[in-house]
Amino acid sequence: MAYDEQLAARIRALLDGSPDVTEKKMFGGLAFLVHGNMAIAASGQGGVLVRVDPAQSDELLATTGASVAEMRGRLMPGWLRVDADHLADDAALARWVEIGTGFARSLPAKD
Repeated sequence: MAYDEQLAARIRALLDGSPDVTEKKMFGGLAFLVHGNMAIAASGQGGVLVRVDPAQSDELLATTGASVAEMRGRLMPGWLRVDADHLADDAALARWVEIGTGFARSLPAKD
């Protein structure tokens, strides 16, 4: 399954004007990186993959429709998957974009 190009465009619009953000195709989706650190991606499995502070994961899992991301059968702490049905409105998507970019900006730059 290819990533949802409309979802990627919505993410791009929310990040418009952020000079520290780049895009890169990875994991079958389109990732948005802050200083080389992945923040959020329009996933090839649908919805988004969001990088979060591992200390916030439990709270986010309990209060949202997110689930821990799994890659090749392995759970990925600090990475959450949010299905498209939880991203229908721009406010919901904006919250995840803010969470992902906020955490990515707290990490050392890779570029």
